[in-house]
Amino acid sequence: MSHEAALSRRADRERLLTLVQPGPTHVGTGVFARRRLKSGMVLGEIFGQVCDDHPVDPSYCMELPSGKVLEPSAPLRFVNHSCDPNCELFYWFDEDDPQAVVEDRLWLQTIRDIEPGGELLIDYCWPADASIRCQCGAANCRGWIVDPDELHLLKDRDPCQEETQAAPTQAGDAG
Repeated sequence: MSHEAALSRRADRERLLTLVQPGPTHVGTGVFARRRLKSGMVLGEIFGQVCDDHPVDPSYCMELPSGKVLEPSAPLRFVNHSCDPNCELFYWFDEDDPQAVVEDRLWLQTIRDIEPGGELLIDYCWPADASIRCQCGAANCRGWIVDPDELHLLKDRDPCQEETQAAPTQAGDAG
């Protein structure tokens, strides 16, 4: 990484820390707004280690379209799941080729206004074979951390009977 790129990332991280801060939640650690965040606001890039292999502990990892895995660094590694999210992840597109996604760069943006102290939440949309019991508490909670399009694959599973993690936490675990 060039010196200029490193300085740019540092400035982005410092800007991000003026907007959000980690804090305790009912499932571990979450990320909270320091000030009012408007809908559609790009909060920043999710920085971290991009790996070719899946780590032993995938708790915080996010799979990228390239097949690589991003292990985010704080504070955005602590963004929790909700079936009623107020943020979303997106990939930046190449300005010279709008069809080409910059696959190893993941960004977070708000999809609703978030008041100061509000927790930033995304829908993890995990595949059914990786789903775990959801504890988000949203009125529209699916009972599972799963892609809504794959919820039908879990119709015979009762989330209350699952022996999986009793209190999943940060990004990659549950919320």
